[in-house]
This record gives sequence, structure tokens and C-alpha cells, in this order.
Amino acid sequence: MRRPCVLVLAGLDPSGGAGITADVQAIAAQGAHALPVVTALTVQDQNRVYAVQPVDPALLDQQLQALTAALPLAAVKIGICGSLANAAALATQLAALRARQPALPIVLDPVLASGRGDPLARDDARLAVQTLLPLASVVLPNGPEAAALGLDGPWQGGPEVLQTGGHGDGPEVCNRWRGPHGERSWRWPRLDGEFHGSGCTLAASLAACLALGEPLDAALQAAQAYTHATLAGAYAIGPGQRIPERWCEKEI
Repeated sequence: MRRPCVLVLAGLDPSGGAGITADVQAIAAQGAHALPVVTALTVQDQNRVYAVQPVDPALLDQQLQALTAALPLAAVKIGICGSLANAAALATQLAALRARQPALPIVLDPVLASGRGDPLARDDARLAVQTLLPLASVVLPNGPEAAALGLDGPWQGGPEVLQTGGHGDGPEVCNRWRGPHGERSWRWPRLDGEFHGSGCTLAASLAACLALGEPLDAALQAAQAYTHATLAGAYAIGPGQRIPERWCEKEI
């Protein structure tokens, strides 16, 4: 049986908690197949990022040409680019994909820094995200990212926005969706502790749900429920942030 393919563009986290490892696991858990293209190598553990080395943009371009020529894509998930040059290379390839598949879901996780504030790009991460933003179908910023990118106000066109509330406080996390059909919010119990790779998990599982043909509102519900379950079952690999349990039972 053929599985739908999700093209994943993200960095490699050697701790295995975030980045492309998290994406592959979350996509597989939904029943889709990930096509992982590494945009950057990082030096990090489950708590801190110490260095970022972008992959050569020409190599990115070759990988994307090979994959898109050989395989049908059902969705795309974008994490960190690593550099402005990589963002430009990805934008060119994604624009060509958009021309061939206008309805292709492209999910953008607009990561500007790690949860501790460590940089995740050689250049200005905000400019890299802005290069890709016009090509996205859905963008999932947290509160600080939404403010930095001008996405925290009423929807003004462009990609639909799911603004996550994990950086807030209080007993609940409120995630707010804004798009052409109005606004909707979801509330989830706030879990104790800190987690490494929660944003990757949410964006990748959303891309997989869309690849499987779910409409956006149902996919948003399913991806959030799955992510909350992964955090509720998170495990430790050392002191500090815990790793989401991405092979958990789905909750609806």
C-alpha cells in the first residue's frame, strides 16, 4: 500500500529530541512517510544549542530536485533553514512545486531561536522565515515568534495562523487559529516541566494529517491532540527538558 509522502526540511538535532528526528517520528506516527532533507547540522543537547552549520544550498537544491522528480508529494513541513541562502534556495524550489501543485499543503514552523533563546541560523532567522512565509499554507508561531513576524493581530491574508500558547502562563495553554473563515481557539491543560521538540511535533503531525487528506480544521484538532498526548507521556534522557513520546496512542 502506498503511503503519502511529506517532504521535511529541517535541521539535525544530535540529541534526537527536536528537528528532523522529531519530524520523522511524528509523521510516521500518523501513518504517512517522511522525506527528510537536512538543512543544517547543529551542536546541541536537549537543553541548549551551541552552534549551527548550514548545509550547502547547492546540495539542498540537488536533493530537492531528485525527490520531487521521483516522488509525488502530499505535503511539506519546513523547520529551520540555517541561513538566508538556504531560505532562498528552498523558496525557489517551493515556488516551482506550488506552480505544479497549487493545493499542496506547506506547513511552516517559523523557528527564530531555541526555547532558551539560542540562535538557530547563521544569518537573521526572521528574514529567512519571511522569505518562505508567502509560500506557506499554514504557519505555527509561538507568542514571541508571532509578535516578531507581525502575525499576532487579526488575519490579514496569506497563510493561516495557528498561534500556540505554550509560552504563556496559567493552568491552560490556548492555541488560536486565524484564517479566512474567522477565528477559533483550543484550550489544553498546561503540563508541568519543559519539553524539547514540541513545536516540531505539532507542525510535522499537522503536515502528515493534511497529507492524509484531512481538512484543515480536523487536521489542526488531531495534531494538537496528538502533540498534547506526546507531552503528557514525555520521558527524560538527562537533566532538564523532556522528550515527547511520539509513539503514544492518539487522543481526539
